Amino acid sequence: MRYVEAGGARLSVIGLGTWQFGSTEWGYGDDYARSVAPALVRKALDLGINLIDTAEIYAFGRSEKAVGEALEGRREEAFIATKLFPVLPIAPVVSWRAHASAARLRTDHLDLYQLHWPSPHVPRGQTMSALGRLQHEGLVKHVGVSNYVLQGWKDAEAALCSPVLSNQVLFNLIHPSPQHDLVPYAQRTGRVVIAYSPLAQGLFSGRYDATHRPTGAMRRLRPLFGAGRVERVKRLVAELAAVGKTSGATSSQVALAWLMRKPNVVAIPGASRVEQLEQNAAAADLELTDEDDARLESAVDAFYAT
Repeated sequence: MRYVEAGGARLSVIGLGTWQFGSTEWGYGDDYARSVAPALVRKALDLGINLIDTAEIYAFGRSEKAVGEALEGRREEAFIATKLFPVLPIAPVVSWRAHASAARLRTDHLDLYQLHWPSPHVPRGQTMSALGRLQHEGLVKHVGVSNYVLQGWKDAEAALCSPVLSNQVLFNLIHPSPQHDLVPYAQRTGRVVIAYSPLAQGLFSGRYDATHRPTGAMRRLRPLFGAGRVERVKRLVAELAAVGKTSGATSSQVALAWLMRKPNVVAIPGASRVEQLEQNAAAADLELTDEDDARLESAVDAFYAT
């Protein structure tokens, strides 16, 4: 496993996203939450993955509980990242909810506490001041944001009066815009971009086409998996498979490796089974060439041109 070191933190380039832990909308069920989810967390640690990402809003706390239970006895091996949902993020609410997340996670500190979205109602300074106090108390080690544009990230740092370590954003081959502004900023300032949905929720796997549509509601109802979009992504998936052929890598592993080429970027794919987690982790060792990168970028351009 490779790691990114920034701002005093050390994060595995491949993390584990846990939105699906306990979330009925993904369709995995209670058996997954009770048995598969803990096995995934423990296997992630065995593979050298230390970045475990969750949020209070994921299944209304059930994801955090599942992560906390799975980390019992191995807390020191993990870099726990969770998120504050921006509903009335004023000082007392922020403090109460941070302590609640820590309790569900069975930990005395949060390695990374991220504001899940910009708040449209509460001034940024109020929330960042509250997060700064939590850092001073020792409950929060690093503050992060999520779904912020570059200027919003900079403004958050100015309000905090100290580094905002990370910005977690939608970032993958068909949503590549963070590479143009967020990634250079992270590299220049020693920050981190955390890529969520790095595999476009399985779209890069090649499993789906116009006649084989996803069955789960989280994918089926999204425009990303509409018949037209799935057909358009075929060329990109074919290029991913072609690039991976020489090294025996899957198209999904190549898509992750494309992100890993970017400085100060880590990715947090989810996993429905241990074998998938192992494949994701192996992508950390896959090195793409400049030619590979150019082929993929060309396929992305063709995707948007049609």
